[in-house]
Amino acid sequence: MGNLYRFVEPVLLFLLKKKGRSYGYELAEELREHALTDASIEAAALYKTLRQLEQNECVTSEWDVTGTGPAKRVYRLTPHGEEHLAEWITVLDHVARSMTRFVRNAGKQTRDGS
Repeated sequence: MGNLYRFVEPVLLFLLKKKGRSYGYELAEELREHALTDASIEAAALYKTLRQLEQNECVTSEWDVTGTGPAKRVYRLTPHGEEHLAEWITVLDHVARSMTRFVRNAGKQTRDGS
């Protein structure tokens, strides 16, 4: 998980669980709202992550050719993707607790001048 873009994955899984299905553009818009980092997420990273999630059978996609305009790829979460999201939630909960503990201890050390 060393790469910040890795944190795009759980947000995409969460958004697809919440929405049921979505297009890449819609996901990009909501990704900013739910991002786990302040770093801007480039569209290339979003689509690369979606392709990887599809290869790992966490999401499926199909072309939506209804309506006017060009066809759009629509993404859906799979049961395996739901399991993977649950794993991410466990990992992120552990990371959040560890970071809180670190900040509390480091802040105390800094304030105490130790």
